[in-house]
Amino acid sequence: MENQLKNAIRKLLEEKTVAVAIGYGRVGVDGAVGAIFVTNPDDVERLVWNSQCRQNLAVHLTRPEVKALGKPAVVVKGCDARAVVTLCNEAQIARENVYVVGVVCEGIVQADAAGAPTDKLCDKCLSCVEHAAKNVDLLIGDPAKAQELDNQNAPNAKTVGNQAKLAKLRAMSQPERFAYWREQFSKCIRCHACRQNCPLCYCNRCVADKNRPTRIDSSASLKGNFAWNILRAFHLAGRCVGCGACSAACPAGIELDLLNLTLANAAEEQFGYVSGRELGQAPLIGSYALTDKEDFIR
Repeated sequence: MENQLKNAIRKLLEEKTVAVAIGYGRVGVDGAVGAIFVTNPDDVERLVWNSQCRQNLAVHLTRPEVKALGKPAVVVKGCDARAVVTLCNEAQIARENVYVVGVVCEGIVQADAAGAPTDKLCDKCLSCVEHAAKNVDLLIGDPAKAQELDNQNAPNAKTVGNQAKLAKLRAMSQPERFAYWREQFSKCIRCHACRQNCPLCYCNRCVADKNRPTRIDSSASLKGNFAWNILRAFHLAGRCVGCGACSAACPAGIELDLLNLTLANAAEEQFGYVSGRELGQAPLIGSYALTDKEDFIR
């Protein structure tokens, strides 16, 4: 698959179909995998594809410095592809202005406390039924293999991985859940790595950065941490695609994906809405149907 990806990106650059390719490569002295930007066909050998490709590269599509390079090609996994669709549906990018290269993903591995890869799949991958990226211009890999993996996970998609963690959390009493999140948010150092790695946190100026008036305490206090993390979760309600970029980026190991998954499940259960499912899908908050449930209103 890695060779297929390199050949495809080389062709796109040589034929000037795109001006830059956003993919995965070895970055840093420790050989960690991260985002790289390839503009020269001779540099495609820098690209890699393996189980360490955690970052959602769609995060770069809305950044002015990337747009200035010209039409991009972006490498996406199944969950990442939904982020591209959501950005299109929210009018942040035009679908015709980006070339989407999907890959068949067999799962991304977790990293240990030092950032080194382990042999254990990420919790979100244990319940994944999107092994082949959809709504793409080109798919790298075997769709039949992706369908086989989807079929394996489908029966237990709501009972393993992050879904199992969330079920355990929801079974707690309200005081127990509050204590859990209090402990989690007490670790937050307000580095905003979650925001910077989320493809759907694209505001030019975040409410957390405003100080006239100050909406959220800027210091890493428990009060400010609660306000920041809860507010961000609500801003992603009906929008989060479950890529897990926030939790993967968090240096404190806060399970932010569980918080977002809570609201994603609510959107699906109450309104049958899954973010990034299809192009042209109206945003949940901005749409209304006569069949919408109202029993959640108090």
